[in-house]
Amino acid sequence: MTTLPRLGISVGDLAGIGPEIIYKTLLDSRLLKYCTPVVYGTATVLFDDFPVEPQAEQLTFRQVREAADIAAGKLNAVTCWEDDFALTPGQPSEASGRAARQSLLAAARDLKEGLLDALVTAPISKENTQADDFRYPGHTEFLTSFFGAPESLMLLASEELRVATATGHIPLKDVPARLTKELLVAKLRILLKSLKLDFGIDKPRVAVLGLNPHAGENGLLGTEEATLVNPVIQQFQQEGHLVYGTFPADGYFGTAQFRKFDATLALYHDQGLIPFKTLAFERGVNFTAGLPVIRTSPDHGTAYSLAGQFKADETSFREAVYMACDLVQQRNRYAGLKPLIPGAQPRRERQD
Repeated sequence: MTTLPRLGISVGDLAGIGPEIIYKTLLDSRLLKYCTPVVYGTATVLFDDFPVEPQAEQLTFRQVREAADIAAGKLNAVTCWEDDFALTPGQPSEASGRAARQSLLAAARDLKEGLLDALVTAPISKENTQADDFRYPGHTEFLTSFFGAPESLMLLASEELRVATATGHIPLKDVPARLTKELLVAKLRILLKSLKLDFGIDKPRVAVLGLNPHAGENGLLGTEEATLVNPVIQQFQQEGHLVYGTFPADGYFGTAQFRKFDATLALYHDQGLIPFKTLAFERGVNFTAGLPVIRTSPDHGTAYSLAGQFKADETSFREAVYMACDLVQQRNRYAGLKPLIPGAQPRRERQD
């Protein structure tokens, strides 16, 4: 009997579009051919009172107390809280923030214990999720700490584009001080390893962007490229890696140079995410590279303004689910293990 990958799904902030995009994704029964979805949160709060279109199919979940009891090839929901609470779409509350934390923590624990094969996270509000026992600016930072990784990498991926960021959720004014040789070396090593381990690219080509306009214009507009970034690139080239740069970000994306590379390393958050979301927003996926586990998410936020209207586009979340399935298969292949789904097609061949 084929063993399907067990995908944990954390619900995010229930006042946002998380429940809707999960619901719409799980409505497609074809998904059950590729994984066993495990939603962390009560099915009652998530879906019984969820505003759906009149013609929408009612989902049926197997509600369990712990992941050890999930049923393969069915929709499962693990109970994460007992108390009922009022929920108003579009209005984050203490209760919705607490539910987001409880869902994420429960799923992360089960992933660490080997009860899940991967985790897909619905969007949280970074502000509304804060608590005395949860002081992280986002999923990436929490999971990096929780799984004891010395470093991780935010990697945005679609079929035609992969963009990683050397620095993450920090103020722009702090970026130059955060950029060090040690950090750049660590991020590039994670990126190169992930392209091999997770995406099956034996000899990846990576481009590195400059920090300053026009990549510093030979020192006229900044010296970080000459003194910091270029020496790191040269180090990797001397080691035999296909790492190139530094490229001025505007011209690099404007002339589609990214198509010549397997991935791009941006030096700060918006430098990478603005072009990525412009070019690949609907089908983009946020993958946390460098962890001992697999975690994906959609490339957008809670979208409170759309919550409760059944107008949210679930495409990015669905892509995150399928990419998680693909990554499980790819890591098994890399490790020489038997694929969980023999003969499974890659995600790009499963178009709607």
